Amino acid sequence: MATKRDYYEVLGVSRNASEAEIKKAYRKLAFEYHPDRNPENGAAERFKEVKEAYEVLSDREKRARYDQFGHAGVDGVGGMGGFEGFGAGFPFGDIFETFFGGGAASATRRRAPQRGTDLRLDISIEFEEAVFGCEKELDVPRMEVCSVCSGSGAEPGTQRSRCSRCNGTGEIRRVQQSILGQFVNVTVCSACRGEGSVISSPCHHCHGQGMERVTRHIRVTIPAGVDDGTQIRLTGEGEPGANGGPRGNLYVVVSVKPHRYFRREGNDIVIDLPINIAQAALGAEVEVPTVDGPAQLKIPAGTQPGRVLRLRGKGVPFLRDRGRGDQLIHISVVVPTSLTEKQKKLMKELGDTFCQDCTPRENKGFFDKVKDAFGV
Repeated sequence: MATKRDYYEVLGVSRNASEAEIKKAYRKLAFEYHPDRNPENGAAERFKEVKEAYEVLSDREKRARYDQFGHAGVDGVGGMGGFEGFGAGFPFGDIFETFFGGGAASATRRRAPQRGTDLRLDISIEFEEAVFGCEKELDVPRMEVCSVCSGSGAEPGTQRSRCSRCNGTGEIRRVQQSILGQFVNVTVCSACRGEGSVISSPCHHCHGQGMERVTRHIRVTIPAGVDDGTQIRLTGEGEPGANGGPRGNLYVVVSVKPHRYFRREGNDIVIDLPINIAQAALGAEVEVPTVDGPAQLKIPAGTQPGRVLRLRGKGVPFLRDRGRGDQLIHISVVVPTSLTEKQKKLMKELGDTFCQDCTPRENKGFFDKVKDAFGV
């Protein structure tokens, strides 16, 4: 995935640019790269990039989070999204509505309830915790409604007052003349930022933002059978919505630490078990580790290297079903590299009893076997 460019760089403005400068830069680039006006290759992607940058930098809260945390502070779990195409998703007429019109409908949209921002928190758990499940205490830093002003942004005992510049509409209207005739240019009031009211005495605690950053302690249940990369959604544990909108969600992303002995393949647990040549030849009963504790494993006589033995029901529980996977034991036969004189003597005596014909086996192909079968 390509790395996102800095939003200020995308719009070609400095990090201390005013809202007017950001909007002016966006207007210029939007007209330049909108696909209804610019059919060149890459124009659509450039327009999408410009639109995404403007959506963040034109929003006071999003811009503050971006300045502090970068892209991680404004990207939801699924990314910015919101760009569905040019015909239905963002018709060219919407640009004119954004800059030259919109009226009451635009103001209504700005003041409509908006869902809060989703948050993501990464946690790391042990292999056994992923198998059997567990509970975790999480410290979640997030924005909350100011505890002093209850979100109004005004110092307790004071009230917001109607904006004198826009007379409470949140918009500034100017009639302009163009080659197409007269049109009304409607812009967001810079004095009240489209709210229609201003704060004469900002809250001393949140400085008029109406929000404060706090750390919440949340208990989350990790279900048995989760795998590395599993996402757990905690509904309503994200940041508060605007204008009475619902809270966002918190997504807990699980990372499972590697185990010293075990590794996971689906719902099966795999372990490598070395045995000696006597155990392989004669068979044996050995103790093997499992996530449930030690278990006895019977090794059949004549077991060859690479054989896989199975312990039923000793694997990982199915996340959305009953039952568990198995534990698979991969057998390797260890050939001794250092023998005592007595062991060498015994091995030699044993070797003398085996067949001495070490001629390589004939590797016949399919047609050779057919000829042999029919005596050809």
